[in-house]
Order: sequence, then C-alpha cells, then structure tokens
Amino acid sequence: MTEKEKMLAWELYDPLDPELVQARDRARDLCQELNATRAKDREERRRVLKELFGKGGESVWMEPPFFCDYGANILLGERVFFNFNCVVLDVCQVKIGDFTLFGPAVQIYTAMHPMNAELRRKQEFGKPIEIGSDVWVGGGAIICPGVKIGSKTVIGAGSVVTKDIPEGVVAVGNPCRVIREITE
Repeated sequence: MTEKEKMLAWELYDPLDPELVQARDRARDLCQELNATRAKDREERRRVLKELFGKGGESVWMEPPFFCDYGANILLGERVFFNFNCVVLDVCQVKIGDFTLFGPAVQIYTAMHPMNAELRRKQEFGKPIEIGSDVWVGGGAIICPGVKIGSKTVIGAGSVVTKDIPEGVVAVGNPCRVIREITE
C-alpha cells in the first residue's frame, strides 16, 4: 500500500511521504488563495472551493479564513456553511451532510498520533468523522477523531466532542454530552 492508501485506511503512515507533502502543499496553496479573496470575489472563491473539496464546493458557503490538510478528503452535502476561522484536519474522510452550519473557529480533527514516542516521530494515523444533515455546531467547538454526529443535532459553543452524539439532541460541554432531545 502507498502511504496515502494507508492514511485513508486509518493505518499508520509516514506523513513526510512526498505524495502526501505535495497534496498538503496543494491544499495550503488553495486555502491561501481562498483566504486572500475579498467578499466581492465570489467567482474566484467558488473556483477555489470547487478545486479544494472532494465534494460540495459548488454550494458551500465559506467565510475565510479557512484551513485544511488535504481538502480532497472533505465531502460536503448541499449548502454547508463554515463561519470565520474554521480548521479541518482531513487526513481521513470528513463527511458532512446537507445544510449543516459551523460557527466561527470550529475545529474538526481526524489526525491522531501514536502514544509510543519513538513511533510518533515517524508515523501518524487518523479516524474519519461523519456529521449528519441540519447539524449546528457552535463557535469554538472541537470535534475529535472518529466521531459521528447525528442529523438535526445542536453542539454547544466551546464543546469538545470526543464520542458519538445521536441525532436530534442538544449536546454541550467538555467532554460533550447530551443534555436534552430536540422537540418540535
């Protein structure tokens, strides 16, 4: 397996592999282009977003600055919204459903590092993240590797999501926990 194949399969991989370095450089260049645009540069933003994301660049609503590792591993549903200063470390797939909203400074991490210090010097791994449709993630929240968040859920501002959260609930805190169901 290539290092990229290992990375996407949630196995230990060498992040300094030339193919991965080149892919990260591509994403960082595209993020830099995006972050340098002005609000009136809608066509340029759309071009960059379509090139950056694996899926969903056609309809995502993005408030720069935005930062990610690869971009190609981010699969967005229709009309996902990222507010200012969001970060997605997408060494594994990040799948986000339709009409999901991210407040400012939300951070989504798929990247992980071994506990063994010697191994950590050379390799890392990741776990994918899946976020349903119609989710609202409050500002400053952190979503940790391997987490699934169900559709129509609200994650409170500043929460640290370390475990799966079911659909249709309000969840808050560090660690994030369900406090109630959402009723119509």
